[in-house]
Amino acid sequence: MALTFDPFREMDRMAARLLTSGGTERSSSWMPMDLYRAGDHYIVNVDLPGVDPGSIDLDVDANTLTIQAERTIGSADGAQWLAQERPAGRYMRQLGLGSDVDLERIEASYEHGVLMLTIPVAERAKPRKITVEQRDRQSQISAGGSGENQAPSSQTPAAAGSSTES
Repeated sequence: MALTFDPFREMDRMAARLLTSGGTERSSSWMPMDLYRAGDHYIVNVDLPGVDPGSIDLDVDANTLTIQAERTIGSADGAQWLAQERPAGRYMRQLGLGSDVDLERIEASYEHGVLMLTIPVAERAKPRKITVEQRDRQSQISAGGSGENQAPSSQTPAAAGSSTES
């Protein structure tokens, strides 16, 4: 088996790990995601290949969704590494959620290395139709309504229809 070793590539990789790790939790660059809206739901797909589903932790605090996962690389006892390019460790990503989502009904599933979150849009944020009431202008005028130069009638509708007998 032929292996190529590029010392500059290795130095770049080590520098990137040091600059982005920030301690024990790594940056979100390892957790690429897609986010889109489909109807009245937002869909988030997060790539988490090789992650044990039991290590995935989802939390919502205020309007922030936090995704945490851990990936471990198993090795046989006494193995000598020739190359180790697959990242391992604990990873975290946070998403700011707007006020237009229903935080109580978020659903999550994990299949084939992809975490899928379904975030429903809140009822108050869904588009809705507003009905327009149509008022009949003729009925307003005949009921003593909005005639501009019309003198107010001193008779009530009941009195206007009655006749006096002598």
